[in-house]
Amino acid sequence: QVQLVESGGGLVQPGESLRLSCAASGFTFSRSAMSWYRQAPGKERELVADISHGGITNYADSVKGRFTISRDNAKKTVALQMNNLKPEDTAVYYCNALTITQRYWGQGTQVTVSS
Repeated sequence: QVQLVESGGGLVQPGESLRLSCAASGFTFSRSAMSWYRQAPGKERELVADISHGGITNYADSVKGRFTISRDNAKKTVALQMNNLKPEDTAVYYCNALTITQRYWGQGTQVTVSS
């Protein structure tokens, strides 16, 4: 049974940082691409960052230079370090796994950036 469990969301002020983590199980993590998506109220879900099984990263233009995605294949976790957060980063953040055969989603964690 595939599980993606996100943690680390919360309420922060503009300019502060948060670190999201996603614990994976039930599939071959080391061979899967991992991503973080987000969905703000009234908007479509969008890709924030992804990391290939080999560690190649890709970021949305809106978060480049502020967010960093990383993975630990031994621990089967993927993290998203978010610095200099802005109100427009407010959204539910979802962990995503792309295996050879299927895409899986976590349940999401809320990030709210507000003064």
